Amino acid sequence: MLAAFANTVKALLFMRGREKDLDIRGAFPHMAADALVSVGVVVAGALALWMQWAWLDPVVSIVIGVVILVSTWSLFKQSLHLLFDGVPDSVDPIAVKRFLASLPGVEQAIDLHIWATGTTQITLTAHLVMPDGHAGDTFPATSTEKLHELFDIDHVTLQVTQRPSPTACSGGFR
Repeated sequence: MLAAFANTVKALLFMRGREKDLDIRGAFPHMAADALVSVGVVVAGALALWMQWAWLDPVVSIVIGVVILVSTWSLFKQSLHLLFDGVPDSVDPIAVKRFLASLPGVEQAIDLHIWATGTTQITLTAHLVMPDGHAGDTFPATSTEKLHELFDIDHVTLQVTQRPSPTACSGGFR
């Protein structure tokens, strides 16, 4: 029971920050599952000894396995999405594209790519079509600040062109 208590305390410590960090989000169900396993083993062992229920141990093991599988499935999907450079769930790429296109002097935002470079950092690259040319040195800094404020995007690379490139990506998001 001491292990169950210790794992419960550790799981509760991981509750803070799990919305933004995939590593912490993974540690929380792991600690919670460890607490569940500890309680399951103690209860199943006590009942098996007291009631002579030899079947209880494998049943509890299967139930614990199913609970662990169900509780980690979402994390597995998010990890796979991160592995394949998918747009993080917290970012709406259409809203980002709309924002970039609304910047002063920008006619069009093309070749937009948004992906996570870790469990807490989001990266963006885009080509901005600005017919009147580059808007000055403050433009990238201001745009980067606003992207971080609105979409929690940390690393931004913007390329300015006066005309769309004939080799531009076809509107999909990465």
